[in-house]
Amino acid sequence: PAPPSDARLAAAPARHDLTREQFYFVMPDRFANGDTSNDRGGLTGSRSSTGYDPTDKGFYQGGDLKGLTERLDYIKGLGTTSIWLAPIFKNRPVQGEGKDASAGYHGYWITDFTQVDPHFGTNADLTKLIARAHAKGMKVFFDVITNHTADTVDYAEKEYGYRPKGAYPYLDTQGRPFDDRDGVRKVDADSFPYTPKNTGQKVPAWLNDPAMYHNRGDSTFAGESAEYGDFGGLDDLWTERPEVVSGMEKIYERWVRDFDIDGFRIDTVKHVDLDFWTQWATALDAYAKKQGRPDFFMFGEVYSADTDVTSPYVTRGRLDATLDFPFQDAARAYASQGASADRLAKVFADDYKYASGRANAYEQVTFLGNHDMGRIGSFLKADDPKASDADLVRRDRLANAVMFLSRGNPVVYYGDEQGFTGSGGDKDARQTMFASKVDDYLDDDELGTNRTHAEDSYDTSAPLYKEIAALGKLRRDNPALADGVQTERYAKGSVYAFSRTDPKTGTEYVVALNNAAEAQDATFATGSAGTRFDGIYGAEKPLTSGSGKDVTVTVPAGSAVVYKAAKPLPAPA
Repeated sequence: PAPPSDARLAAAPARHDLTREQFYFVMPDRFANGDTSNDRGGLTGSRSSTGYDPTDKGFYQGGDLKGLTERLDYIKGLGTTSIWLAPIFKNRPVQGEGKDASAGYHGYWITDFTQVDPHFGTNADLTKLIARAHAKGMKVFFDVITNHTADTVDYAEKEYGYRPKGAYPYLDTQGRPFDDRDGVRKVDADSFPYTPKNTGQKVPAWLNDPAMYHNRGDSTFAGESAEYGDFGGLDDLWTERPEVVSGMEKIYERWVRDFDIDGFRIDTVKHVDLDFWTQWATALDAYAKKQGRPDFFMFGEVYSADTDVTSPYVTRGRLDATLDFPFQDAARAYASQGASADRLAKVFADDYKYASGRANAYEQVTFLGNHDMGRIGSFLKADDPKASDADLVRRDRLANAVMFLSRGNPVVYYGDEQGFTGSGGDKDARQTMFASKVDDYLDDDELGTNRTHAEDSYDTSAPLYKEIAALGKLRRDNPALADGVQTERYAKGSVYAFSRTDPKTGTEYVVALNNAAEAQDATFATGSAGTRFDGIYGAEKPLTSGSGKDVTVTVPAGSAVVYKAAKPLPAPA
């Protein structure tokens, strides 16, 4: 067909509706304990049986869905529009032995994909949480997994090193090797690289067939093993098999059908073959539309700071977005390490790579830290161990300003609004919001407060809570700061400046950031000449653009300013 006319393109919506979310990512076990009777998940015995030990950061602490439901107003107060729940499906309570033992409090060791883990409550508790959140104007997203299950498949050889396809090919029942990327044949059960045996029960039942797994040993996270190897021993599903694709579609279609959820965050996306996502995401998207949810939103974890790695999962994999690790890397470097504005500019210059018939970079899900890599507070402390608390809070505010004022859907990782820090990632970044008994948590700083983790941390007057709430309100009151067209205006030294323009009204906002220890002036073009720009964040005095559309902005040390044009852009010629 002939390409669309300019008029038709101009009349089409420029943005997908799901470019205005503000996420709050929460681990239910670590947020609030609303029902102490489920702390042990209905199990009896020692912590190795129940998984519960509130003195150990690697075990269940007691948080649950009832506690989360009771604290929805606290979450809403930040400006949150969408709650992202870490996996709530039933997990293997404990994996490993001795000092390597740890519990499935995080939700990523699933044994039963059909029910809520009893440590968190019941399916009825989940229904109530979703209904209450919706009543308060917040969506609910599930964290889902298709790459692996809990570790219940063992190998007769009792060896676990990765065995590559070249040396150990899959064989069909005629003894002929085949490449599963070209289609999976009927497999000779005795030809797996290892001899698998299922030692536990999973739900649905098809997950108990060892032939549904790659059975190649532990991943080295390099080369083909990144997609074919077991993730730290977790059973890696053979996602090239049509039975696995279909099975995973049915598992999550049930949750879409039976629970009024709004979307999925998808775990370990880059450890699954890309063709799986093309099929699975297309199927789930179509199913959600049939259920009356045409804006069902799915974003994936592609753990890489390289846009060439992350973007294909949107364009070819048909996901709506990925977690924006390239943005996180640049935002940390800018706010915490004093990197030049060029670092941010390079990330946004790659936004074209995400453009497809159904998505664009404005849907990317941006964040500053998380439960795996660590918190923004811990990065700030690590990058400048001698910095004062006041300076760390200032840099934290700058990091949040970078995230909230630029394109994408920002994520607040639970506790960051209370200044949580920690000594690193994984367990060290998973403190409880309620009073802790874990020694490693008790000596963690909480930026901007005098509290310790021996106390509850739901303080809505905490400086970072107030700052994030203010940024959330700024976006809500000025929607162009959430989904307006982003146009780079200046990227030099410590100053990064851009416009966000409302595509409907033509109203332009000018945003300028400065990571230097002193105020900086920057002169750059806007979209219109002779126009007054009023300060609405971080600035009071208005600016007026000259005949050449230029403004000169003074940005205070380590902060951001936002100006709003007093009149819309002139009509284009």
